[in-house]
Amino acid sequence: MEIQDVFQKYMSEMNEVEALIESRMRSYVELIPEIADHIIKGGGKRLRPLLVIISSDLCGYGGDRRFPLASVMEYIHTASLLHDDVIDHAVVRRGRPSANTIWGNSASVLVGDYLYASSFNVMAEDGDQAIQKLLSITTSAMAEGEIIQLARSGDINTSEREYFSIIEKKTAILISAACAIGAILAEASDEKVEALTKFGMRLGTAFQLTDDTLDYVAREDAFGKTIGMDLTEGKITLPLIRTFKHCTPDEKKWIEQAVQDGAKDSIEEIRRLINTYRGIEYSLEKAGSLVEEGKSFLDIFEDSTPREALCAIADYVIKREV
Repeated sequence: MEIQDVFQKYMSEMNEVEALIESRMRSYVELIPEIADHIIKGGGKRLRPLLVIISSDLCGYGGDRRFPLASVMEYIHTASLLHDDVIDHAVVRRGRPSANTIWGNSASVLVGDYLYASSFNVMAEDGDQAIQKLLSITTSAMAEGEIIQLARSGDINTSEREYFSIIEKKTAILISAACAIGAILAEASDEKVEALTKFGMRLGTAFQLTDDTLDYVAREDAFGKTIGMDLTEGKITLPLIRTFKHCTPDEKKWIEQAVQDGAKDSIEEIRRLINTYRGIEYSLEKAGSLVEEGKSFLDIFEDSTPREALCAIADYVIKREV
C-alpha cells in the first residue's frame, strides 16, 4: 500500500473530519476563522487526524466520537504552529507568508490560544477522562519542548540526547497521542494502547528527524521555506550535531562563530561540512531505524488494511521529499 492508497481508503472519514474542523472555526470574531483558515488550509496533510481514524479502525472502533477527536488533533497542531512561528520570527509557512507576518504576533498567539481552548471544549463534550488526561499531558509536554528548544537556541553544544528529548516533546508526543486515541476509543487492551503509543512515538520522532534533514537538502520551492532556516532560527538539529561532533578543531571554531553570527551567510559552507561528515545520511539512518522499530510494535495486531495503512504512513515519512 502506498500513501495515496491510504488517503483514498480513508477519504470519506477524513471528509467528515474536515467538515468538523471548519465548523468549529466559526466565530463572531472575524479574525479567528481568518487566521485559523490561513494556516489550516495551507497545505497540511492532516496526518494527526488521519492517525486517529486509522488507529480506531485497527482496533475495531467505527463510531462517531472519532471525528471530533480527530479534529482536536489538527487544532492542537495548528495552535502549536501559530505559536512556533511567533517564537521563531518565521516569515514563511508552507510556502506562504506566516500568520504572524500578516496579522502580527499578538493575533497569532491569541488565535493559537483560542484553538487550544476549543480543543479542550471538544474533549469536555466527549467526556472521556482517559483521553482528557492523555491530551493534557501531551500539550504540557509540547510546551516544555518549546521552552527547552528556546533555552538551547543557538547552542552548538546541544547533545544528540538533548535533541531527541526536544523533538519527542515538540512533535512526536502529539503523533503518539493520535495513535493511542483510536485504541482508547475502541476500549482496546492496555497492551494494544501501549503498542500504538510506542508506534506513534517512533513515527513522530522519525517525522521530525526527516523534516530537520530536509531543511538542509530539499528544494526551496517544494519545501515551502528557505533552506537552512532552522539554523538561522537557532535550531541545532541532528545533521549539524553529528557534524560538529566529528569535524576538525578548526572547523568546530568556524561553525561556532557562524552560529553566533546567525549563520545566514554561512549556510552553503555548513551544508558542505554536513555532507562531508555524513550528517544527512546519519540522520536518515536514525529515522529509518525508528520507523522499523515502530512498525515492530504493530506485530500485536493481526494483518489488516489499517495495519498496512499505518506501515505505509511510516514508510512515507522517511521517503518524503517535502
